[in-house]
Amino acid sequence: MSEHNATLVRDAYEAFARGDIPTVLGILDPAIIWHIPGRSPLSGDYKGHDEVLGFFATSMERSAGTLRVDVDDIIANGERVVVLSTVSAVRNGRSWSSPEVHVWRVVDGTAVEFREFQGDQQSEDEFWLSS
Repeated sequence: MSEHNATLVRDAYEAFARGDIPTVLGILDPAIIWHIPGRSPLSGDYKGHDEVLGFFATSMERSAGTLRVDVDDIIANGERVVVLSTVSAVRNGRSWSSPEVHVWRVVDGTAVEFREFQGDQQSEDEFWLSS
């Protein structure tokens, strides 16, 4: 089961990188809980497809479409899938990149929860807040 969950989550990242949001939504449970920590305009708890789509749209809008999430490694154990990633974007002419840890919970072949842990919370908040 762990390997299947790891593959499912990897497929979601690959689809996101291609801009294939319908495939991403097909992997996410309709009632998914999506948690982004911090104090930036992106921070908060998002519930369900519509709110997660809003998060994606805001992320892309604030980065003028430059947001990238590169998978460095995936570790899976049962329902838990941990993704070590590097997230980067350009905003208002300023580049930013940071390591992040994403923790997923996958139940019955569907991602039901996503939690993000940033490498440098303060610099990420400042990046997304900058004008």
